[in-house]
Amino acid sequence: MGSWSWITKLANWLAGKPPECNAETVPCLEAQVGDETFDPRDRGLRTVPLARIVGSVGRYQDFDARFRLHPSERLTRVKQAMRQGEVLPPVRLYQVRDAYYVLDGNHRIAAAKELGHDDILAHIVELVPSEDNLNDVIFRERADFTDQTGLSAEIRLTEVGQYPHLLSQIRRHQKHLAAGEKPDADIKAAATDWYRTIYRPLCRIIQQAGLMQGFPGRRISDLYAYISHYLWEEGRPRDYGPPINQAIPKDMEAFRTMIAERRHADQYPEMKRTITAFVLLNVQGKHEFKIMEKLFELDEVVEIHSVHGDIDLLAKVVLSRDLLTSDAEVISQFVTEKIRLMPGVNSSKTLIPGTSKVKPPLDQD
Repeated sequence: MGSWSWITKLANWLAGKPPECNAETVPCLEAQVGDETFDPRDRGLRTVPLARIVGSVGRYQDFDARFRLHPSERLTRVKQAMRQGEVLPPVRLYQVRDAYYVLDGNHRIAAAKELGHDDILAHIVELVPSEDNLNDVIFRERADFTDQTGLSAEIRLTEVGQYPHLLSQIRRHQKHLAAGEKPDADIKAAATDWYRTIYRPLCRIIQQAGLMQGFPGRRISDLYAYISHYLWEEGRPRDYGPPINQAIPKDMEAFRTMIAERRHADQYPEMKRTITAFVLLNVQGKHEFKIMEKLFELDEVVEIHSVHGDIDLLAKVVLSRDLLTSDAEVISQFVTEKIRLMPGVNSSKTLIPGTSKVKPPLDQD
Protein backbone atom coordinates (compact mmCIF):
# COMPACT_ATOMS: atom_id res chain seq x y z
CA MET A 1 0.00 0.00 0.00
CA GLY A 2 1.19 3.50 -0.69
CA SER A 3 1.82 6.31 1.73
CA TRP A 4 -1.11 8.26 3.13
CA SER A 5 -1.23 12.02 3.59
CA TRP A 6 -3.50 12.62 6.53
CA ILE A 7 -4.65 16.05 5.41
CA THR A 8 -6.46 14.44 2.48
CA LYS A 9 -7.26 10.95 3.78
CA LEU A 10 -9.02 12.05 6.95
CA ALA A 11 -11.64 13.73 4.81
CA ASN A 12 -12.74 10.28 3.66
CA TRP A 13 -13.50 9.25 7.24
CA LEU A 14 -14.86 12.36 8.86
CA ALA A 15 -17.91 14.38 7.95
CA GLY A 16 -16.55 17.86 7.46
CA LYS A 17 -13.35 19.34 8.76
CA PRO A 18 -12.88 18.72 12.50
CA PRO A 19 -12.03 21.63 14.78
CA GLU A 20 -8.57 22.05 16.20
CA CYS A 21 -7.51 19.90 19.15
CA ASN A 22 -6.86 21.71 22.39
CA ALA A 23 -5.39 21.03 25.81
CA GLU A 24 -8.78 20.14 27.29
CA THR A 25 -9.25 17.10 25.05
CA VAL A 26 -7.24 13.95 24.44
CA PRO A 27 -4.68 13.86 21.61
CA CYS A 28 -6.27 13.43 18.20
CA LEU A 29 -4.53 11.53 15.45
CA GLU A 30 -5.07 14.34 12.96
CA ALA A 31 -3.13 16.84 15.07
CA GLN A 32 -0.40 14.37 16.02
CA VAL A 33 0.53 13.44 12.46
CA GLY A 34 -0.01 16.79 10.73
CA ASP A 35 1.23 16.64 7.15
CA GLU A 36 3.32 13.51 7.66
CA THR A 37 2.88 10.55 5.33
CA PHE A 38 2.55 6.97 6.48
CA ASP A 39 2.62 3.47 5.06
CA PRO A 40 -0.24 1.42 6.61
CA ARG A 41 0.55 -2.17 7.65
CA ASP A 42 -2.21 -4.53 8.82
CA ARG A 43 -1.10 -6.25 12.06
CA GLY A 44 -4.25 -8.28 12.61
CA LEU A 45 -5.69 -9.05 16.04
CA ARG A 46 -3.58 -8.27 19.08
CA THR A 47 -4.15 -7.59 22.75
CA VAL A 48 -3.28 -3.95 23.46
CA PRO A 49 -2.66 -2.42 26.91
CA LEU A 50 -5.32 0.20 27.52
CA ALA A 51 -2.68 2.56 28.91
CA ARG A 52 -1.11 2.85 25.44
CA ILE A 53 -4.36 3.97 23.78
CA VAL A 54 -3.85 7.70 24.00
CA GLY A 55 -6.19 9.34 21.50
CA SER A 56 -8.88 9.06 18.88
CA VAL A 57 -9.58 9.69 15.23
CA GLY A 58 -12.11 12.50 14.92
CA ARG A 59 -13.87 11.79 18.25
CA TYR A 60 -11.45 13.55 20.60
CA GLN A 61 -14.02 16.21 21.60
CA ASP A 62 -16.12 13.50 23.26
CA PHE A 63 -13.36 12.81 25.83
CA ASP A 64 -11.84 14.66 28.74
CA ALA A 65 -8.07 15.10 29.16
CA ARG A 66 -7.81 11.68 30.90
CA PHE A 67 -9.38 9.91 27.91
CA ARG A 68 -12.66 9.29 29.70
CA LEU A 69 -15.74 9.36 27.50
CA HIS A 70 -18.42 11.78 28.60
CA PRO A 71 -21.41 9.93 30.18
CA SER A 72 -24.11 8.77 27.79
CA GLU A 73 -26.78 6.11 27.48
CA ARG A 74 -24.62 4.24 24.99
CA LEU A 75 -21.67 4.11 27.37
CA THR A 76 -23.97 2.79 30.10
CA ARG A 77 -25.25 0.06 27.75
CA VAL A 78 -21.72 -0.98 26.75
CA LYS A 79 -20.57 -1.20 30.38
CA GLN A 80 -23.61 -3.30 31.23
CA ALA A 81 -22.91 -5.58 28.28
CA MET A 82 -19.32 -6.06 29.45
CA ARG A 83 -20.46 -6.84 32.98
CA GLN A 84 -22.85 -9.46 31.63
CA GLY A 85 -20.19 -11.01 29.40
CA GLU A 86 -21.85 -10.25 26.08
CA VAL A 87 -19.81 -10.73 22.91
CA LEU A 88 -18.35 -7.44 21.70
CA PRO A 89 -16.29 -7.19 18.52
CA PRO A 90 -12.61 -6.20 18.65
CA VAL A 91 -11.99 -2.47 18.54
CA ARG A 92 -10.08 -0.95 15.63
CA LEU A 93 -6.92 1.01 16.33
CA TYR A 94 -4.24 2.84 14.45
CA GLN A 95 -0.71 2.51 15.80
CA VAL A 96 1.58 5.48 15.24
CA ARG A 97 5.05 4.76 16.57
CA ASP A 98 4.41 3.47 20.11
CA ALA A 99 0.94 4.95 20.67
CA TYR A 100 -2.55 3.84 19.63
CA TYR A 101 -5.50 5.89 18.38
CA VAL A 102 -9.11 4.70 18.18
CA LEU A 103 -10.80 4.43 14.82
CA ASP A 104 -13.74 2.36 16.05
CA GLY A 105 -14.61 1.30 19.60
CA ASN A 106 -14.39 4.45 21.71
CA HIS A 107 -17.25 3.36 23.98
CA ARG A 108 -15.84 -0.15 24.43
CA ILE A 109 -12.45 1.27 25.40
CA ALA A 110 -13.92 3.86 27.76
CA ALA A 111 -16.07 1.16 29.38
CA ALA A 112 -13.12 -1.21 29.73
CA LYS A 113 -11.10 1.53 31.43
CA GLU A 114 -13.90 2.34 33.85
CA LEU A 115 -14.34 -1.35 34.70
CA GLY A 116 -10.65 -1.68 35.53
CA HIS A 117 -9.57 -3.83 32.59
CA ASP A 118 -5.87 -3.86 31.71
CA ASP A 119 -6.07 -4.55 27.98
CA ILE A 120 -8.45 -5.02 25.09
CA LEU A 121 -8.55 -7.10 21.91
CA ALA A 122 -8.03 -4.92 18.85
CA HIS A 123 -7.49 -5.07 15.13
CA ILE A 124 -4.36 -3.01 14.52
CA VAL A 125 -3.24 -1.06 11.49
CA GLU A 126 0.24 0.31 12.05
CA LEU A 127 0.99 3.60 10.32
CA VAL A 128 4.68 3.44 9.55
CA PRO A 129 6.23 6.92 9.17
CA SER A 130 7.80 7.78 5.82
CA GLU A 131 10.08 10.63 6.88
CA ASP A 132 13.88 10.33 6.74
CA ASN A 133 14.75 11.41 10.27
CA LEU A 134 16.61 8.92 12.46
CA ASN A 135 13.69 7.80 14.61
CA ASP A 136 11.36 7.23 11.69
CA VAL A 137 13.99 5.16 9.87
CA ILE A 138 14.20 2.92 12.95
CA PHE A 139 10.41 2.59 13.03
CA ARG A 140 10.40 1.56 9.36
CA GLU A 141 13.10 -1.04 10.00
CA ARG A 142 11.08 -2.38 12.93
CA ALA A 143 7.95 -2.58 10.76
CA ASP A 144 9.82 -4.44 8.02
CA PHE A 145 11.25 -6.83 10.62
CA THR A 146 7.75 -7.50 11.97
CA ASP A 147 6.35 -8.04 8.47
CA GLN A 148 8.97 -10.63 7.59
CA THR A 149 9.17 -12.49 10.91
CA GLY A 150 5.56 -12.31 12.06
CA LEU A 151 6.75 -11.86 15.64
CA SER A 152 4.11 -10.25 17.81
CA ALA A 153 6.56 -9.70 20.67
CA GLU A 154 7.99 -6.20 20.62
CA ILE A 155 11.75 -6.02 20.07
CA ARG A 156 12.66 -2.34 20.32
CA LEU A 157 16.05 -1.16 19.14
CA THR A 158 17.42 2.38 19.27
CA GLU A 159 20.02 2.24 16.48
CA VAL A 160 19.59 2.20 12.73
CA GLY A 161 20.74 -0.98 11.01
CA GLN A 162 20.26 -3.39 13.91
CA TYR A 163 17.00 -4.97 12.77
CA PRO A 164 18.66 -6.24 9.54
CA HIS A 165 21.31 -7.90 11.74
CA LEU A 166 18.60 -9.72 13.69
CA LEU A 167 16.86 -10.75 10.48
CA SER A 168 20.17 -12.11 9.21
CA GLN A 169 20.47 -14.22 12.35
CA ILE A 170 16.98 -15.60 11.84
CA ARG A 171 17.70 -16.51 8.22
CA ARG A 172 20.84 -18.38 9.30
CA HIS A 173 18.82 -20.11 11.97
CA GLN A 174 16.19 -21.05 9.39
CA LYS A 175 18.88 -22.79 7.31
CA HIS A 176 20.10 -24.61 10.42
CA LEU A 177 16.59 -25.83 11.22
CA ALA A 178 15.90 -26.80 7.61
CA ALA A 179 19.06 -28.93 7.54
CA GLY A 180 18.06 -30.86 10.64
CA GLU A 181 15.16 -30.88 13.07
CA LYS A 182 12.65 -28.79 11.07
CA PRO A 183 13.10 -29.34 7.31
CA ASP A 184 9.95 -27.40 6.46
CA ALA A 185 10.66 -24.37 8.66
CA ASP A 186 9.82 -21.08 6.97
CA ILE A 187 11.12 -17.69 8.07
CA LYS A 188 8.28 -17.13 10.52
CA ALA A 189 8.68 -20.53 12.18
CA ALA A 190 12.43 -19.91 12.42
CA ALA A 191 11.79 -16.48 13.94
CA THR A 192 9.54 -17.96 16.63
CA ASP A 193 12.13 -20.59 17.51
CA TRP A 194 14.95 -18.01 17.48
CA TYR A 195 13.04 -15.71 19.79
CA ARG A 196 12.28 -18.50 22.27
CA THR A 197 15.58 -20.42 22.26
CA ILE A 198 18.21 -17.78 21.44
CA TYR A 199 17.04 -14.19 21.84
CA ARG A 200 15.25 -14.47 25.18
CA PRO A 201 17.86 -16.69 26.89
CA LEU A 202 20.72 -14.36 25.92
CA CYS A 203 18.75 -11.31 27.03
CA ARG A 204 18.18 -12.98 30.38
CA ILE A 205 21.90 -13.67 30.80
CA ILE A 206 22.67 -10.04 29.94
CA GLN A 207 20.10 -8.92 32.49
CA GLN A 208 21.44 -11.20 35.21
CA ALA A 209 24.99 -10.00 34.55
CA GLY A 210 23.94 -6.41 35.30
CA LEU A 211 25.23 -5.02 32.00
CA MET A 212 22.27 -2.69 31.59
CA GLN A 213 23.63 -0.45 34.35
CA GLY A 214 26.55 0.52 32.14
CA PHE A 215 24.39 1.55 29.18
CA PRO A 216 21.88 4.19 30.31
CA GLY A 217 19.31 5.03 27.68
CA ARG A 218 19.71 1.70 25.92
CA ARG A 219 17.36 -1.26 25.86
CA ILE A 220 18.25 -4.87 26.55
CA SER A 221 17.53 -5.59 22.88
CA ASP A 222 20.31 -3.13 21.96
CA LEU A 223 22.81 -5.08 24.06
CA TYR A 224 21.62 -8.35 22.57
CA ALA A 225 22.17 -6.97 19.05
CA TYR A 226 25.58 -5.55 19.97
CA ILE A 227 26.96 -8.64 21.73
CA SER A 228 25.54 -11.20 19.31
CA HIS A 229 26.70 -9.24 16.24
CA TYR A 230 30.30 -8.96 17.36
CA LEU A 231 30.46 -12.51 18.70
CA TRP A 232 28.47 -14.51 16.17
CA GLU A 233 28.72 -12.44 12.98
CA GLU A 234 32.03 -10.62 13.29
CA GLY A 235 33.77 -13.33 15.32
CA ARG A 236 35.26 -10.69 17.62
CA PRO A 237 34.53 -11.64 21.24
CA ARG A 238 34.91 -8.86 23.80
CA ASP A 239 35.37 -8.90 27.54
CA TYR A 240 31.97 -8.50 29.18
CA GLY A 241 32.97 -10.04 32.50
CA PRO A 242 32.95 -13.68 33.66
CA PRO A 243 29.15 -14.26 33.58
CA ILE A 244 28.94 -13.31 29.90
CA ASN A 245 32.31 -14.64 28.78
CA GLN A 246 31.68 -18.07 30.27
CA ALA A 247 28.03 -18.36 29.31
CA ILE A 248 28.09 -17.55 25.60
CA PRO A 249 29.76 -19.83 23.03
CA LYS A 250 31.21 -18.26 19.90
CA ASP A 251 28.56 -19.87 17.70
CA MET A 252 24.84 -19.03 17.82
CA GLU A 253 23.62 -22.60 17.35
CA ALA A 254 26.09 -23.83 19.96
CA PHE A 255 24.54 -21.31 22.35
CA ARG A 256 21.06 -22.66 21.57
CA THR A 257 22.26 -26.23 22.20
CA MET A 258 23.88 -25.19 25.46
CA ILE A 259 20.67 -23.55 26.67
CA ALA A 260 18.67 -26.67 25.80
CA GLU A 261 21.12 -28.88 27.68
CA ARG A 262 21.03 -26.63 30.73
CA ARG A 263 17.27 -26.77 30.75
CA HIS A 264 17.40 -30.58 30.93
CA ALA A 265 20.23 -30.57 33.45
CA ASP A 266 18.31 -28.21 35.76
CA GLN A 267 20.98 -25.53 35.57
CA TYR A 268 19.63 -22.01 35.83
CA PRO A 269 16.98 -23.05 38.41
CA GLU A 270 14.87 -20.00 37.62
CA MET A 271 14.16 -21.52 34.22
CA LYS A 272 12.11 -24.20 36.00
CA ARG A 273 10.12 -21.78 38.13
CA THR A 274 6.40 -22.42 38.15
CA ILE A 275 3.83 -19.63 38.15
CA THR A 276 0.26 -19.99 39.40
CA ALA A 277 -2.53 -17.73 38.18
CA PHE A 278 -6.32 -17.70 38.31
CA VAL A 279 -8.17 -16.74 35.14
CA LEU A 280 -11.75 -15.47 35.48
CA LEU A 281 -13.80 -15.80 32.31
CA ASN A 282 -17.09 -14.50 30.98
CA VAL A 283 -18.32 -16.73 28.16
CA GLN A 284 -21.34 -17.26 25.96
CA GLY A 285 -23.73 -19.65 27.64
CA LYS A 286 -24.09 -21.92 24.64
CA HIS A 287 -20.30 -22.40 24.49
CA GLU A 288 -19.64 -22.81 28.21
CA PHE A 289 -19.35 -26.61 28.32
CA LYS A 290 -17.24 -26.77 25.16
CA ILE A 291 -14.89 -24.07 26.49
CA MET A 292 -14.54 -26.00 29.77
CA GLU A 293 -13.57 -29.11 27.83
CA LYS A 294 -11.03 -27.25 25.70
CA LEU A 295 -9.50 -25.58 28.73
CA PHE A 296 -9.24 -28.85 30.61
CA GLU A 297 -7.31 -30.35 27.70
CA LEU A 298 -4.55 -27.77 28.17
CA ASP A 299 -1.64 -29.12 30.20
CA GLU A 300 -1.28 -25.78 31.99
CA VAL A 301 -4.85 -25.80 33.32
CA VAL A 302 -4.99 -27.83 36.54
CA GLU A 303 -8.52 -26.88 37.62
CA ILE A 304 -11.57 -25.49 35.85
CA HIS A 305 -14.84 -24.56 37.61
CA SER A 306 -18.19 -23.28 36.43
CA VAL A 307 -19.25 -20.71 39.01
CA HIS A 308 -22.21 -18.48 39.83
CA GLY A 309 -21.99 -14.71 40.08
CA ASP A 310 -20.31 -12.06 37.94
CA ILE A 311 -18.08 -14.59 36.17
CA ASP A 312 -18.86 -17.88 34.42
CA LEU A 313 -15.65 -19.90 34.63
CA LEU A 314 -12.66 -19.98 36.98
CA ALA A 315 -9.48 -21.65 35.79
CA LYS A 316 -6.35 -22.33 37.80
CA VAL A 317 -3.27 -22.44 35.59
CA VAL A 318 0.32 -23.41 36.41
CA LEU A 319 2.95 -22.17 33.96
CA SER A 320 6.73 -22.48 33.69
CA ARG A 321 8.91 -19.44 33.20
CA ASP A 322 11.83 -19.75 30.82
CA LEU A 323 15.25 -18.12 30.97
CA LEU A 324 14.20 -14.60 30.04
CA THR A 325 10.49 -14.12 30.33
CA SER A 326 8.93 -12.39 33.32
CA ASP A 327 5.97 -13.91 35.16
CA ALA A 328 3.64 -11.28 33.73
CA GLU A 329 4.80 -11.91 30.15
CA VAL A 330 4.35 -15.68 30.42
CA ILE A 331 0.86 -15.33 31.88
CA SER A 332 -0.19 -12.67 29.38
CA GLN A 333 1.02 -14.71 26.41
CA PHE A 334 -0.73 -17.86 27.62
CA VAL A 335 -4.04 -16.12 28.32
CA THR A 336 -3.98 -14.24 25.01
CA GLU A 337 -2.95 -17.13 22.76
CA LYS A 338 -4.60 -20.09 24.49
CA ILE A 339 -7.74 -18.63 26.08
CA ARG A 340 -8.81 -15.17 24.88
CA LEU A 341 -9.13 -16.21 21.22
CA MET A 342 -11.31 -19.27 21.94
CA PRO A 343 -14.73 -18.90 20.25
CA GLY A 344 -17.28 -17.90 22.86
CA VAL A 345 -14.87 -16.24 25.30
CA ASN A 346 -16.11 -12.70 25.87
CA SER A 347 -13.67 -11.34 28.42
CA SER A 348 -11.10 -12.42 30.98
CA LYS A 349 -9.39 -11.14 34.08
CA THR A 350 -6.26 -12.67 35.55
CA LEU A 351 -5.36 -12.79 39.23
CA ILE A 352 -1.78 -13.52 40.31
CA PRO A 353 -1.39 -14.75 43.90
CA GLY A 354 0.90 -12.87 46.26
CA THR A 355 1.36 -14.71 49.54
CA SER A 356 -0.28 -18.13 49.55
CA LYS A 357 -0.95 -20.92 52.01
CA VAL A 358 -1.95 -24.34 50.71
CA LYS A 359 -3.04 -27.20 52.94
CA PRO A 360 -1.55 -30.58 52.06
CA PRO A 361 -4.02 -33.25 50.93
CA LEU A 362 -5.52 -35.38 53.67
CA ASP A 363 -3.96 -38.82 54.08
CA GLN A 364 -6.12 -41.53 52.64
CA ASP A 365 -6.40 -45.07 54.02
